[in-house]
Amino acid sequence: MKRWIKWIVLGLGSMVVLLALVAALGYEMAERRMARKVDLEIKPVAFTTEASALERGKYLFESRGCVDCHGANGAGREFVNDGKGLRLAGPNITSGGATASYQPEDWVRTLRHGLKPGGRPVMIMPSEDYNRLTDPDLAALVAYARSLPARPGGAAVLDLPLPVRVLYGFGVIQDAADKIDHSLAPAEPVGEAVDARHGAYVANMCISCHGPHLSGGRITGGPPDWPPAANITPGDGSAMGRYPSVTQFVAMLRSGKRPDGTPIKVMPFESLAKLSDVDAQALFEFLKTVPGRAAGGR
Repeated sequence: MKRWIKWIVLGLGSMVVLLALVAALGYEMAERRMARKVDLEIKPVAFTTEASALERGKYLFESRGCVDCHGANGAGREFVNDGKGLRLAGPNITSGGATASYQPEDWVRTLRHGLKPGGRPVMIMPSEDYNRLTDPDLAALVAYARSLPARPGGAAVLDLPLPVRVLYGFGVIQDAADKIDHSLAPAEPVGEAVDARHGAYVANMCISCHGPHLSGGRITGGPPDWPPAANITPGDGSAMGRYPSVTQFVAMLRSGKRPDGTPIKVMPFESLAKLSDVDAQALFEFLKTVPGRAAGGR
């Protein structure tokens, strides 16, 4: 065998070994990150069973993304399965499910901080969206979830391909707790109105996909075949140019389609379609006021 061929073979072999070592290290780091405990001082939000809270909680459950992962009845559902090793399912959160023993502080810890009762991170929960819930809204959402009749359902499913685990191990992919400023106080209630102030509160539900600045980009932790989230600021490459009127914007939320009739992928339209007219219109008013950013800046 010629000398240069030997060097190529040796080089390729070394690269394979190096990649295997990196993968092994990343996998081990991922296991440690998943097992870590985050200690926070949690201020519980008291349970309530008031009829008005249950009604508000039902609306939040249906319109803020809960049904997309946990199902309309709360018994859990598979929401990602790419057939290539990535499979995700939300757990049963009815009164007989994973949250059956949750105390008031446990609900706050999971919803606002992306942590399980013992302090370990929740991997997929979009807690950055719920972190800014007001105390009354959090109490209402919990009240409705606790009222769901016990149903058969499974635990959460988190099947991650090796590359995803390795990227998580090295911090390229974040878990729910990583994405949150845990020092933030709960949002203060604002009056429901078709204005930018109320729209800013509604827009908190957009953070996990469109980013904290709403300029979109690759969805952290999403399957590789998911398209980047759109830029919904007034910046370069904004998707908002397609919706010059609030009527067109709300129609998109209700139908899952652009004005030209083409479907939009990935967006949680099962929930978005349930937004009230006030919330949907207020969101549009807010998005007109945010600073413009280039697409992909998250």
